[in-house]
Amino acid sequence: MKVSAQIAKHFREVYFGGNWTCSNLRDNLSDVSWQEALTPVYNLNTIATLVYHMSYYVSAIRRVLEGEALDSSDKLSFMHPPIASQQDWDHLLATIWDDAEKLAGLLEQLPEEKLGEFFTQEKYGIYYRNLHGLIEHTHYHLGQVALLKRILRREQEKG
Repeated sequence: MKVSAQIAKHFREVYFGGNWTCSNLRDNLSDVSWQEALTPVYNLNTIATLVYHMSYYVSAIRRVLEGEALDSSDKLSFMHPPIASQQDWDHLLATIWDDAEKLAGLLEQLPEEKLGEFFTQEKYGIYYRNLHGLIEHTHYHLGQVALLKRILRREQEKG
């Protein structure tokens, strides 16, 4: 199997399941309501903010693989669109799942030699590093989402 196909598999697993951690984004978010997604815990980012933040970079990398310029900004990565209903939250999640699947498909088709090339500019390092960084970034914030969800549910039980 090609390395790029393995990276695509690893990326899909953190989003949709099947990894050895037995934790993925879709399962963790499957029963999170829009109200929970927006509920602050202490002074931490909300679940909605973290989910958007993760997806922001997926979208940026997807667009680069589709031939567009890199036009992302770290300061914008935490600014999710307004969520005022379950429909808004469901729409955001559907967009995220779609974007993740599109990126995985592009990764499967990525020529092996591209993995060693600079990702748009030398200062960003090579494709391989950025793609694995994206997966690591997702695992990191997935852990935060799981913890926030647990805290919120415990607080609701005390209620």
